[in-house]
Amino acid sequence: MREEEFSVTPWEVKGKVDYDRLIKEFGTDKIEEGLLTEIKKYTHDLHPLLKRKIFFSHRDLDWILAEYSKGVKFYLYTGRGPSGDVHLGHLVPWIFTKWLQDKFDVELWFQLTDDEKYLFEKKLGIRDAKKFARSNALDIIALGFDPEKTHIFSDIQLSGLLYPQALKVAKRVNFSTTKAIFGFNEQSNIGQIFFTSMQAVPAFLPSALAEKNIPCLIPHAIDQDPHFRLARDVLPKLGYLKPAAIHCKFFPGLKEGGKMSASKREDAIFTTDSKADVKKKISNAFTGGATSIKEQRTKGGNPDKCSIFQYYCYLFEWDDEKLQTIRNECKGGSLLCGECKKRLIERVEKFLEDHQRKREEAKDLLDKYLVEHSKKIFELYDK
Repeated sequence: MREEEFSVTPWEVKGKVDYDRLIKEFGTDKIEEGLLTEIKKYTHDLHPLLKRKIFFSHRDLDWILAEYSKGVKFYLYTGRGPSGDVHLGHLVPWIFTKWLQDKFDVELWFQLTDDEKYLFEKKLGIRDAKKFARSNALDIIALGFDPEKTHIFSDIQLSGLLYPQALKVAKRVNFSTTKAIFGFNEQSNIGQIFFTSMQAVPAFLPSALAEKNIPCLIPHAIDQDPHFRLARDVLPKLGYLKPAAIHCKFFPGLKEGGKMSASKREDAIFTTDSKADVKKKISNAFTGGATSIKEQRTKGGNPDKCSIFQYYCYLFEWDDEKLQTIRNECKGGSLLCGECKKRLIERVEKFLEDHQRKREEAKDLLDKYLVEHSKKIFELYDK
């Protein structure tokens, strides 16, 4: 694959992604300064992930804000496909989603697509998929979402409620459409072809339950856009609003090029990693630095190509002035790669220590988020 070539699907990302080109290919809108100004009217500040253009693209976010200005509240919807442990890249859109929940005081519907992972992962059994869903939910709860406004559910657990709604979507989507969007072929199992209908359901389920249209905003990584592009085509046919979306870039891996991937454990830092794991992985990370200390001092480093600097950008330095200092010191040669890695190791270790403590505490809250809330939803549905 040549450097300029890349591929982005809901299940795989290959090559170095050109995000401007992806905006054109997917038909989304770039987040411009005017929209950031509009967001700031209601949030009073901007999250670093917005200022740094890590959240860079959207569908109808301007409409969501216009409705909000009229007193029409929206709800948030995001999710996770639980096929293994959670890594730091997964946390980025969730951290931003929590910020949106806090700033706009809105409900969140968090979908765990354990059915999807069972259907797409050949070696994954249903029991394992359900186990990963519960385990991943601990990481979600550990981020501090408002339990009174957050509904975390697995598709398998809540299938009795979700499936009838998914049927409404599926009835209006033919195979040629899913084949064109997702690339299905003769080897694709029929569950894979049906699944996108399940992912569409939370984009209108609160509206179905309330028997009135409620705007939906979906923060997610750009690779999931094909699912919601289809949902936006189908939902108006069912009498529901098109879901709006805001898209983020992929968290880079520790090696050169590409996104962080759960399938490459040496390339990603997981929320369950030990201090020894963190130290080893970051110490071996790609920086693009010079081959010698002398050359680094003279020519400086290249932060734009450095995976370590990207970690600061995405999660580990929210202060813009301090981030610029790191960049300047790197480019000027006064900050060497070894020292920069050492600083990052300390920050990641501290972050994980705090997250793992909260993750352990979340075990006592798990049933409240997953079971009690689901019962409340069923009770509302029965009415």
